[in-house]
Amino acid sequence: MYSSDRTSLVVFCLALAFLAFVGGAFAILAKVFPYAYFNDAYKAAQALIEQRSVVDPYTQTDLWRKARTEERGVTIHESDAVYEGLTLYTSGDGTYANLIDMDGNVVHQWSLPYSEVWQESPRGAEPQSDDLMFWDKVRMLPNGDLIAIYDAANDTPWGYGMVKLDRDSKLLWSYHAHTHHDLDITPDGRIITLTNAFTEERIDTFPQLEDPWLNDYLVELDGESGEELSKTSLLHAFLDSPYRELVYAIPRFALADPLHANSVQFLDDATTRAFAPARGNPGQVMVSFRHPGAIGLIDPESGEMTWARHGPWLGQHYGRALRNGNFTLFDNYGNFQEKNDSRVLEVNPGNNAIVWSYTGDDEHPFKSGLRSSAETLPNGNRLVTESDGGRLFEVTREGEIVWEFVNPVRGGDKDQFIPVVSAGQRIALGNIDADFRAVLDTSGDD
Repeated sequence: MYSSDRTSLVVFCLALAFLAFVGGAFAILAKVFPYAYFNDAYKAAQALIEQRSVVDPYTQTDLWRKARTEERGVTIHESDAVYEGLTLYTSGDGTYANLIDMDGNVVHQWSLPYSEVWQESPRGAEPQSDDLMFWDKVRMLPNGDLIAIYDAANDTPWGYGMVKLDRDSKLLWSYHAHTHHDLDITPDGRIITLTNAFTEERIDTFPQLEDPWLNDYLVELDGESGEELSKTSLLHAFLDSPYRELVYAIPRFALADPLHANSVQFLDDATTRAFAPARGNPGQVMVSFRHPGAIGLIDPESGEMTWARHGPWLGQHYGRALRNGNFTLFDNYGNFQEKNDSRVLEVNPGNNAIVWSYTGDDEHPFKSGLRSSAETLPNGNRLVTESDGGRLFEVTREGEIVWEFVNPVRGGDKDQFIPVVSAGQRIALGNIDADFRAVLDTSGDD
């Protein structure tokens, strides 16, 4: 009798398991209750596995790339053609920033591990270890204070927070949110940046979105305290604008991350007057949206998208309106040439005409699938940050490289890997406060 009861119990349990399997399969295929719970749990598990399974940071993260050259430091310096100054950059091997002179000597460094600021990620989870983090974007103020964005490899949402440090790397304030990609400083000292967060909000006009999906926000912070002053949902601004059709062209693979905003620029009065799409309204922010392939203007005060443009670029970063009325961007994939997939474009916003471009060549391959930027310098040259190449270079309007710096750090058993670089900024000595200039280490100068 006992054996019969046990057999019946086993059969009953197997039947329950089978029904649960069939019911679960039906729920997943039909996407009915409780599909959302299964889906969320699966995505969370996958994210956790990816986050915790990094054994080799050189090949399992996007913080390192195969080095193209054995050269290190400054490899080109045409002193009569460059815009003289100091260059600020970050490196994928840690949360630090270097300020170097035109010969590549480090004259100042800032550094602060994430674990000395926070003990958890912005969403309250266990963070990645310090050795899997770097500063994605930094900006230096004239007195030596530094604004820095933390980024962690293999975790989503990306971006781990923002800090303001003094010249001695002492923390002045912290903003714990998923800040990412870029920041800009307004003339009155406010900070403009991007954050993102998962949401389960369903949008009737865009039902194709994954559940959950990643929304991007344009955020404004007080520069003295780090206090959040405003926050604008970028997908809602896009969908409520005349440019909403660009959203519906987002590729299927990006429906969990529909916009992937990746750069911000505050339009000051002079740029607003020159840039016709701003229509004379200062204080707008130019934002690059990678997945729709669009550049747009957002008015933080009203939360409206006032202008957008789609063009012959692919996976772009770093849109910047210029005081000549055009805009530049780093076109990561749009060149379609072997070993030279990337290019820098200057575009007329009125007719989308490319009025200037830089592409690589056999001697100087130019390819960066992620990050990267191009700053227009006062002498008309461009300071280009080629993130995946681990280098920064200055190029003239004629396409001549007049200064090049290759990240000197290497990793791997044969020094075959180079950390990505980011945040290239050229600062003239005259734009640095005298008391900070006095403490810069110029012992490497002749």
